[in-house]
Amino acid sequence: MPHENPLAQLRQAAEAVRQQLQVNNFDEAAVRRLETFIEEQRPLLTKETTQGVVVALGAFFGECLVQQFKGEWASAPDGTTGVGVRGDLFFNPFFRVAMQLEKGLDESVVGFFESMPARLAEPPKKKGWI
Repeated sequence: MPHENPLAQLRQAAEAVRQQLQVNNFDEAAVRRLETFIEEQRPLLTKETTQGVVVALGAFFGECLVQQFKGEWASAPDGTTGVGVRGDLFFNPFFRVAMQLEKGLDESVVGFFESMPARLAEPPKKKGWI
């Protein structure tokens, strides 16, 4: 049985969430809707259901980062899946979603999304030797 492409799985999950949230694009307006949706779901989730929600919503948030900030899905050296931007920045959208689910608006996905231009304005980090 062939293995499904992980990138295709992420994009399928992101598209399913986009449709559920009834947004047209993977843009700032979609991230604002995601923030509201997370806040609506927080009191309803259990430990058993949280992980699946984090994966689905994280795929959506990651695709928003990919499309709005010219990123790409990537794997960190530790195997973590996330979004690479500019060749020197790596962000874990699943962590960002999990943080808002745990801590509320103090760790909002919108706040993180809005911080991206400032992060991208910083000079690229030099890659050091081991």
